[in-house]
Amino acid sequence: MNKRTLPTLIAEVGCNHKGDIEIAKEFITTAVNFCDVHHIKFQKRDNKTLLPGGRYNAPHPVPQNSYGTTYGEHRENLEFSLNQHRELKAFCDQHGVTYSTSVWDIPSLEEIISLNPDYIKIPSATNTHIELLRLACEEFPGQIHVSLGMTTHLEETEILTLFHDAGRIKDLVLYACTSGYPIEPTEACLFEITRLKKNYGEEVSAIGYSGHHNGIALDIAAFTLGADYIERHFTLDRTWKGTDHAASLEPDGLRRVQRDLVTCASALTNKPTEILTIEEPQRVKLKWRPTA
Repeated sequence: MNKRTLPTLIAEVGCNHKGDIEIAKEFITTAVNFCDVHHIKFQKRDNKTLLPGGRYNAPHPVPQNSYGTTYGEHRENLEFSLNQHRELKAFCDQHGVTYSTSVWDIPSLEEIISLNPDYIKIPSATNTHIELLRLACEEFPGQIHVSLGMTTHLEETEILTLFHDAGRIKDLVLYACTSGYPIEPTEACLFEITRLKKNYGEEVSAIGYSGHHNGIALDIAAFTLGADYIERHFTLDRTWKGTDHAASLEPDGLRRVQRDLVTCASALTNKPTEILTIEEPQRVKLKWRPTA
């Protein structure tokens, strides 16, 4: 290998847009124009499918983060309709940004398939939903990204077997992930990237890292360990109300991650010659030679 390819950095907006489509569009323009990031991801949930009646009608467990009087109302207030997602995808297309969405359930998957995105994401929370995975393999022709947070090795094997049996293993991107918001560096367990590369790197399309850590120190490490996709939660203001903002990067942080990944990728090369051009005058001036 002569050079490592620059990884794809994905700005994970999720529901940090607060249910406001104009704020969601601001996320898109900020990502591309200020951060130089050209991949952005939202979320799609059918909340009545996901939440049993008791939980849907229960209070939010953290009231200060709630956008409604019940947890179900909170989730609905953060949810975009299919037409709004269609509008966001068109807005992304206009700005040269790749649109994607995490789909949490079968109704959401079916809706997002109709938009024909380049790839979709199955979140850690529902990666054991066999019917969801099977339908994605059968109906969605693009890449399928799957996060492995809070997932046992047995569950991981079952996911791989399903994709293999469906003939879709080459379209699968697996993400090392720790499901906490935020996590400490000691909880990132970045060697999971090398484990996934060793076990599945020759089978799947790529290995990624979904980071929920604070700061930007671990992203370069994830890249050098082999992550081809790096996903970071993205917010315009970490003080906004909501669970994910504390584990998200503000625009300058996301910009710095992209800048540092570009710099690091340029350095991860072999020497093209034994003596580089920049070394030649230094060699003449400094290199010790035996006297005649």
